[in-house]
Amino acid sequence: MGVSFDEPSANQAWAEEEGYLFDLWTDDDKTLALYYGAAESDRTTVADRITRLLGDDGAVLLEYDDVNYSTSPQDVLEDCQALFGGL
Repeated sequence: MGVSFDEPSANQAWAEEEGYLFDLWTDDDKTLALYYGAAESDRTTVADRITRLLGDDGAVLLEYDDVNYSTSPQDVLEDCQALFGGL
C-alpha cells in the first residue's frame, strides 16, 4: 500500500494515472507518517518518500529512506525475493 496526505480522490486519480495496482491510503492526521518517520511534525505538509516493509507481526523488516517512486517497487520486490525466496 502507499500512504500520503492527499485526499482519497486525488490518491485514486494518481494511482490510475501511474497504473499502480496497490491501495493508496490517506493519512490526513499524519499518524502513520509520524510513527514511521516520514514527517517531523503534524505541521508537515508533504511526507518524505520512504518505504517500510512490515512482517506479519507488524515489525519493520526493511527500511528505505531514499525512495524514487518509479523504481522503488522493483527494488522492494527484488529484496523480498532475496529474503523470502521466489514470489
